[in-house]
Amino acid sequence: MIRLTTPLPNPGTEYEREAVAFCREWLEGQPAFQLQTSGSTGTPKPIVLTRYQMEASARLTGDTFGLEPGDKALCCLNIRYIGGRMMLVRTLELGLDTWLVEPDAEPLRGLEEIPFAFAAFVPLQLQTLLGHTDRYLPALSRMKAIIIGGAAVSGALLEQLQVIQAPVYSTYGMTETVSHIAIQRLNGPDADGLFHALKGVDLSLDGRQCLAITAAASNHERIQTNDVAELFPDGSFRLLGRFDNIINSGGIKIQLEKTEQLAETRLARFFPDSRFFAWGFPDERLGQKLGLVVETTQIPDAEEILTELRGLFPPYQHPQLIRSISAFSETPSGKIDKRQTVARL
Repeated sequence: MIRLTTPLPNPGTEYEREAVAFCREWLEGQPAFQLQTSGSTGTPKPIVLTRYQMEASARLTGDTFGLEPGDKALCCLNIRYIGGRMMLVRTLELGLDTWLVEPDAEPLRGLEEIPFAFAAFVPLQLQTLLGHTDRYLPALSRMKAIIIGGAAVSGALLEQLQVIQAPVYSTYGMTETVSHIAIQRLNGPDADGLFHALKGVDLSLDGRQCLAITAAASNHERIQTNDVAELFPDGSFRLLGRFDNIINSGGIKIQLEKTEQLAETRLARFFPDSRFFAWGFPDERLGQKLGLVVETTQIPDAEEILTELRGLFPPYQHPQLIRSISAFSETPSGKIDKRQTVARL
């Protein structure tokens, strides 16, 4: 763990050396930087982002959450990817006083007394911290804002985080948009279940009902996504899932993310604390058969589980099989690699 200040500190680990090297390049005025996409929707690929894009994104975050010079921030996301890298840029551009912690499930360990104003977590990190509310809740509650990215927020975590007094937001964005371009309030009276575009972000839908994004952080170029959404006139939207996560089962189109949402609570009774995802398996009769893949070494009566799930779904849209595997494959950024996991079944 190091504290990012100027002059820059002496790094003690390879990870810290990478962070300090980037900060030095930024302070020297480097005009562009190469990053890798996260690989959550395909093979990770290199992408070049300009300094202008990264500055615009950092300023937008600062304005959105009211961050001020001297505010203390926690950087505990992987700096090799956009979420962590932009925490470094915000530090330098907004004058934040940032503690750099190598990614860990319990990133506030030993830092509970520091009055952080801002932090970005992945869901697993926040879920772990909320498992020790007596230790970490005061630190979380006194922040100006907490943002969550990198994966969907589960219903269980959504319920857990209601005890946090600070505003907690789910973020929407990607490497191509230089981090988040929309946020969704998750706790408190302002939580409405919708993402809201940040200032200056223009959204539209293509013929597939997938979001297209134009913003300063995209160099004012139109970024076409594969994210199916319901877009409202005020610029808010509801994410429905990815277009490439729609399967055709016997002529019925099924959105895999919707399956996961409907199955989550009931499945947790059989597999507490286990991750899972929905998948379309090849089937001679249906073309694709809807199934669930669970990260577990023991599986109870699959037929009993499927019978319980059936009543939660519209006709012909319920899961028809359950497969298990001891450990999911993951991308370099720590997201579930569903395709590789299924290939190992």
